[in-house]
Amino acid sequence: MRLSALGVYLPTEGIPAPELRAIARESEALGYGAVWLPDDLGRDPLVTAALILEQTSALIAATGVLNLHGRDPMATAMAQQTLSELSSGRFLLGVGVSERGKVESRGHGWHAPLRAMREFMAALKQAHTGISPTRSLGLEGFGPKTVGQGANGAITTSIGDLAVVLGALGPGMTSLAREIAQGVLALDNPPAEIRRQKDLLGPDSWLCTVQRVCLTTDARRARQLGRQVFAGALELSARRRHWLRQGFTAQDFDYGGSDALIDHLLAWGDAETLRARFRALTEAGADQVCVQALRVDDPTRPCLRTLEALMQ
Repeated sequence: MRLSALGVYLPTEGIPAPELRAIARESEALGYGAVWLPDDLGRDPLVTAALILEQTSALIAATGVLNLHGRDPMATAMAQQTLSELSSGRFLLGVGVSERGKVESRGHGWHAPLRAMREFMAALKQAHTGISPTRSLGLEGFGPKTVGQGANGAITTSIGDLAVVLGALGPGMTSLAREIAQGVLALDNPPAEIRRQKDLLGPDSWLCTVQRVCLTTDARRARQLGRQVFAGALELSARRRHWLRQGFTAQDFDYGGSDALIDHLLAWGDAETLRARFRALTEAGADQVCVQALRVDDPTRPCLRTLEALMQ
């Protein structure tokens, strides 16, 4: 699997299926290399990945990221092998630990994030030794299948390398990804933070990062949109700690976020200003920038005009 410089970060809740199919085809036609699907409160990202893979021929479908607390390792391994085999290796599994409140609200216990991730990844790899989407194990027997470690830490099975990236904010999860995965998916990190993460990961691990953008030169409207988009994140303790480490203060979280914090998280301006942000992220070490292109009039829909402008 090869990553291109730009992908699309696509929350899918509220987007009708016919429109979702069209967005996937258009993203591929424009030259984006992947569509990343968050695990939120509506569409199942694994099922949606199957839809996107069926509608395209080269696009990677990636989970960005799957909440491991709500997924059984065996079921996840089955989905990973199935989607990879059906798409000739175009599925990328992103896994994360989510937030304590989100986990407990679903009836699951909260565990130390690094331990939970390490245990899940070990169980996932073990699960791959007992499954196969291309063989009738009920008739052929259930002997353990060989599972190895491929390029950059990928899980290797009889159907090929199965890439995994970890959702990572802080240095602990980033360092763990270097050991047990192919890389990380980061959220809303500026170039300086990307550079620090890449130093921890090393040159051979993937660093993918989500960048929210709005194609407008109206500062008031852009910041209003940013406060709407990041309202939920501002309530999450892990995200707050992450921003505090970057030099912000508790006052930056008041009233929907300070202008400085919103401008830090949301790239806005004309097309060249947005392209300059992507160049800065790439030069800092990002292997793929995952663009969430926000429409000024409807942030629940991706702005195809922006996605097109960024490729010019």
